Amino acid sequence: MIHPVDDELRQINEELKRRILRHLPVPGKQATAVNGLTLSRRQEINKADNCFGTPSVAAIVQGAKCALIGDREYRYKEGQFCITGVDLPSAFYILHPSEEKPFLSVILDLDSQLISRLAMEMPPASEKQGGRGGGLSIGELDADLLQCFLRLVELLDKPEQIRIRAPMVIREIHYLLLAGPQGESLRQLNTLGTQSNMIAQAISWLKDNYKEPLHVDELARRANMSSSTFHRHFKEITGLSPLQFHKQLRLHEAQRLMVLENRKASSVSLLVGYESDTQFNREYKRLFGEPPYRDKLQRQTFLQ
Repeated sequence: MIHPVDDELRQINEELKRRILRHLPVPGKQATAVNGLTLSRRQEINKADNCFGTPSVAAIVQGAKCALIGDREYRYKEGQFCITGVDLPSAFYILHPSEEKPFLSVILDLDSQLISRLAMEMPPASEKQGGRGGGLSIGELDADLLQCFLRLVELLDKPEQIRIRAPMVIREIHYLLLAGPQGESLRQLNTLGTQSNMIAQAISWLKDNYKEPLHVDELARRANMSSSTFHRHFKEITGLSPLQFHKQLRLHEAQRLMVLENRKASSVSLLVGYESDTQFNREYKRLFGEPPYRDKLQRQTFLQ
């Protein structure tokens, strides 16, 4: 016998699949008229990719995905959601995709200010909720949360309603995430004064100052921690050491400059803070699998 809750969840998921496939008839990622909402359809086989993820939640509607962050591996699939709580570099690939059954997901940017406001209005975390966790966490979708994603996607067919209704649904999604098992980790990352938030602020500082040489002792002082404590907490949240994170941040920015702004591969190394072209080329190929110029051509061709 099918449990009524499972049947409801299945029906919501099937409707989401139908609507995503209609909006995305071919593979790709599509930003939508709902601010911060993106639809994704992927079906590349045996293709790993690198990205620099920003705070977001992704509901997996079909298929499965593997993300590699530092030395950690995360696998998540249809019926689950993935929260990226801070900016994180990662490698990922889709598990067993096909044209008949592509990987489908709905992604919503997370609003740190909204999380902070809601956290102040909500009661303290229960004992069931974990404390400080990594920057990426995985949970099980329930009907309430998945229905919210469906309501956002349905608004794409009612553009005149988006301005009023979308913020209410987005607020509800943030509330449900905070009220769930991953909520305390999300709360800690966005609450001033916590160690997790100190690391999140350090990550923001690194993003704004990636061209500058990295001085971990100075960054630790900014976070009001000893160097060893800062290093330990930084790796707990990002899966990387500060040096590894800084390096990947520079390389992802170099890729963005080449692919999206069409900067020359020969000039971006200086633009992102490298003093040696040889070192830049070596580290770029190690991360992305191709030298800068070839990687730029391949990605620009894919985008076309």
